Formats: sequence, C-alpha cells, structure tokens
Amino acid sequence: MDEIETLGDLDAALSSGAPLAGLRIQDLDLTGHEDQLLARTDLEALVVLGGRLSPALDAHLRLHGALVFPTDPHAPVNPYRATLYQPHELYDGLAERGYEQTPDALAYHWSRDATLHHDVFVSLLRAIHDDSVSDALTEFLGGSPVVGVMGGHALSRDGDAYAGAARLGHRLATAGLVVATGGGPGAMEAANLGALCPNEEVLRDTLGRLAGIPSFRPSIDDWAGIALRVHDEVLRQPVADSRVRSIGIPTWFYGHEPPNVFCNGIAKYFSNAVREDGLLARSTAGLVVLHGAAGTVQEIFQSVTPLYYAEAERTLPPLVLVGVEHWSRDVPVWHAIEALGRDRGLGQVVHLVDTVEEAAEVVLSRA
Repeated sequence: MDEIETLGDLDAALSSGAPLAGLRIQDLDLTGHEDQLLARTDLEALVVLGGRLSPALDAHLRLHGALVFPTDPHAPVNPYRATLYQPHELYDGLAERGYEQTPDALAYHWSRDATLHHDVFVSLLRAIHDDSVSDALTEFLGGSPVVGVMGGHALSRDGDAYAGAARLGHRLATAGLVVATGGGPGAMEAANLGALCPNEEVLRDTLGRLAGIPSFRPSIDDWAGIALRVHDEVLRQPVADSRVRSIGIPTWFYGHEPPNVFCNGIAKYFSNAVREDGLLARSTAGLVVLHGAAGTVQEIFQSVTPLYYAEAERTLPPLVLVGVEHWSRDVPVWHAIEALGRDRGLGQVVHLVDTVEEAAEVVLSRA
C-alpha cells in the first residue's frame, strides 16, 4: 500500500497506468488533479486523508469505493500531516499575539477540551495525528543512529548543569549520532541545543545569550522568543554537512512544558505513552539519563524492561545514568537497576557515571 505524500508522487501514480486502488493519499490539495481523478474508477480501497477536494470529487471517490477521511475545521493542527513540525510553525504568532494563541498552546487546549467532553471524533483525529507523526519521524531519521538524552524540565539556562547537558549533546552529534530528547525545556533543551550547534564557539555564544532568560517561568513568550532568534542564527552558521543532528519528541500531555526549538524536526504527540515508547525504541545507539524526577524515572524503567528481557545473543545499547549521588541516594533507582541486571545482559550495558564527559565516552565506545 503506497503512501502518496507529495503532488509529485501523485503525478507519478496517475501517469503510471497502475490502479489507484489501495493507495493512501495524505494531506494533498487535489484541486489541480480533479479532472484526472474524476476520469478514474479504479478507486476501491483508495484512502484520502484530509487535504483539499471539491464536493464533486469527494462524491465520485466514495461512489467508487474510496474512503475519504474528513478533518475538523476547528483543529489547530493538521491531523493528517506528512512531515515533522518546525519551531516557527508551533510558535506561529508568538510575537504578535503571545504564546496562548500559538498553534502549540491551542492544540493543548483543543486536546484537553475533547478529553473533558469525551469527543470521540477528536480522539480519532488525535490518534491519526500521532500515527502520522510517527511515520514522518521514521522517514526523517532514515537509518541514522540515534542516542536518547533524558532529563528534567526544571534545569535553568544559566546553570552549570545546563551547560554540561549542552556539551553532551554537542559531543554526541559531532561524533555522528542524532540526539533525540523529550523535546521540552531544561536538560532536554540543553542537549538539543548542543547537538544543533555546529561548533563549540557557536555553542558558547548561544549559552551566553540564553542565560539572560533562564526559565520558561514566568514568561513562555520571553523564553521562546529569545530561543527562536538564537535558533535562526545557529542555522545560518556554515556546517560541514546537512545531516540531521537534533530531534525533539515532546507531548501535549504535559501542557505546562513548552517545546524547545533547537531541533531539526519536532515530533509532537498527543499521547504521552506513544511518544515515550517511540522515543525509547528509536534510541538505537544508547540512552543517557541526566538528573530528573518522576517523569525521568518512568523513562528509565521503560528502557530497562526491554533490556532485561532481551535475548542473550542480542547486542544491547548502553543505558548511562549521570550523577552517582543523585541516582544512588537522592533518587535511588540505581540499586534496583543493579539488582535486575545481575546475571543478565542488562548488567553489562548499564552504567553509573558522574560526568557528561564520561557518559559520552561510554556511548561512543559502543557506537
């Protein structure tokens, strides 16, 4: 079942002479191809997801066995999108109208309203949206090796820990890995920032500029505004190649955490469960866990479970916890991980280190 995600793909399908039955046309403006499509009757099980089409074409498609999925004109995001989000897309209108009127904030409120009022149609659209985002993320990453970096959202931009997380992201990306985070503020933003910066000089400059607005509290507008300006300046810097370096995978489930902008692409989900599973499953080159609280602990044990049950002959990616004192005393999950890892492959790939430099070396030694 071929996916048709561009008008070029549609032109190729129409001119090939092959049946259109079973194709998936995703989020395309079909008005320029209406005459060609009206002339076709080989449409059984053709699926049209969103996009634009006239009532006449809609009726013709349905008459000949196609499925046409409508959208919600009130939805602040496109549930059938075929690409990842970009920072300026989620924060569109920030300077003019403020964060509460951006697509990002409106999507959160749209989702919450539907949940409170048990709107099954919106629930369906959210599920389709998340599946579309997963598909777009897979295509965006290709076969690139991905390292996940986890950590809390409360880390301040003007602190040493933030700078350390940024250095970690930069080191991993410079070595050829794609750095993927939960896409939020704090440690996640720092790792994405470091990964996106093409060299250490640019990283030092951006850290200095961002430190003036250390947190998204009390003002997301100020926090995101300076970040968008810095983001654009970073992308104007010369780079050795155009590969993907930095990915954010946030969720509207945490509506109080705005997404960070230092990403080549943003895969934002309505379902936190789908988002977390996808983020961990894609971390094929390993996972580094910085200081965090409940959400980070949940992600640690989600990553431990498949490592614990992995077949003995399988090569496992490393799981590295940074902060001996934090993970053995403040939030003592390390002892449980050690116990689970005894006599299993898990025990060979989990590490507790004290610095981000040590964490990078562990990951890169196995990459």
